[in-house]
Amino acid sequence: MFGDLKILTGTSNPQLATEICDHLGCALTPALCTTFSDGELRVEIGDSVRGHDVFVIQPTCAPPNKSLMELCLILDALKRASAGRITAVIPYFGYARQDRKVSPRAPISAKLVSDFISVAGAQRVVTVDLHAGQIQGFFNCPVDNLYARPVLLKQLSALSGDIVMVSPDAGGVERARSYAKKLDAKLAVIDKRRDRPNQVAEMHIVGDVEGKTAILVDDMIYTAGTICAAANILVEGGASEVYACATHAVLSGPACQRLNEAPFKEVIVTNTIPLGEHAEQCSKLRVASIAGILAKSIRNIHDGSSVSALF
Repeated sequence: MFGDLKILTGTSNPQLATEICDHLGCALTPALCTTFSDGELRVEIGDSVRGHDVFVIQPTCAPPNKSLMELCLILDALKRASAGRITAVIPYFGYARQDRKVSPRAPISAKLVSDFISVAGAQRVVTVDLHAGQIQGFFNCPVDNLYARPVLLKQLSALSGDIVMVSPDAGGVERARSYAKKLDAKLAVIDKRRDRPNQVAEMHIVGDVEGKTAILVDDMIYTAGTICAAANILVEGGASEVYACATHAVLSGPACQRLNEAPFKEVIVTNTIPLGEHAEQCSKLRVASIAGILAKSIRNIHDGSSVSALF
């Protein structure tokens, strides 16, 4: 058995870590995370963690390289401080889209980042809605890939009308189908053809959306190009209202402007990534907290109970 439950956080999403602690009824273990004048990061754990069960809350979101390096330094500090067990809780796993070789001389970045985290000291990883499920096999330690679906379904269940769940591409059909099953809704798919990365050349609807409330569901909203183009196609196809829901609100580049201009009534996301100024830039965003699910998972891992039972 391990010692007491300890929760630490870096600087990438301290608000989420505080919410998790509120659910667990414990206080954050203090940790110093600052930057030297030359840009190097400095990390120091404020309390003894010897023999304890430590969970580090740190999504590797923007700026991803700083967030990742900070996480690795915290893990190394805990390892050298003789923590009983170290679990990296990474609600949003950056570099997940680079999970394969796309050209002859390209890296598999997601695998390299997984190695960084394992070597730094993570003995277990908890994450939410990995972009590609096979990334779990990149780590040299157990991985719990949690689902934001219960949180998002709670928000979607309040919507009325004839609902159709829509996948923005063929790869997300299984995700959209699972939502449709829970909501007793129909299913549609956007068939898209790409000419180049982040640029869609042609889109068609497979399924009936006319007169229905269409809900686009995806794991992340990155530059929002695809999901906004899909929304326009759905309106052209006769959808009465269009919503979007996604676990990770990356919202890079022109994402907020695109969402504002798209015909969405609302865009529902979780707080795996802090919205910051994006919340002010896009009035259509509604945030559902993932803290409760993460807190229950942490409690079950600490107690040695099943995590999958939560879903």
